[in-house]
Amino acid sequence: MPYCCWKNQTVCRNLMLCSVVCGLLLLLGCQSSLPQTRQQVRVVKVVSGQTLEVLDMSGSNPITERVRLLGIEAPTGDQEPWSTQATDRLESLIGTNRTVWLEADVQAVRETSNGSKLRLAYVWRDNQLLNESLVAEGYVLGRSSSPNTKYEKRLTYAQEKARLTGRGIWNPSYPMAQSPEEFRRLK
Repeated sequence: MPYCCWKNQTVCRNLMLCSVVCGLLLLLGCQSSLPQTRQQVRVVKVVSGQTLEVLDMSGSNPITERVRLLGIEAPTGDQEPWSTQATDRLESLIGTNRTVWLEADVQAVRETSNGSKLRLAYVWRDNQLLNESLVAEGYVLGRSSSPNTKYEKRLTYAQEKARLTGRGIWNPSYPMAQSPEEFRRLK
């Protein structure tokens, strides 16, 4: 047994306690000091496979606003059955609780052609990025556009996986023949 007297044991305990406290403080200091970029909202309506109507309760007066999911492009309303399938799948991913988290990227708002504001966001539910899930399951295309490219690699990977496995719009038996952009242009 090593030589230790009572006084040395107390000193050793104090040094160990001090080391643990300093280590914890060091770890806490290494955490990101960036502000939380996710905001909790309640989904009022699923408008399409890429658009939600949400109730923002963060301020003193609740605000209803439209949210466009970033990094994806859903089939347009006339591209059936894919449009309805994308909308229904987004509805089921949101679930009955209807609470989701919105995460902004570089550009958080876009003005629409009619002059109204459209919020741009990645949508999370239970640590699941719904934008990515829709792409991975083949309901929508992954379409990142600068400057909003935070999850571009994840969405690209999800789309390649869906395409290679023939899921949803990539099903070789019944593929979506035109991207939503091409469809609108040729309409």
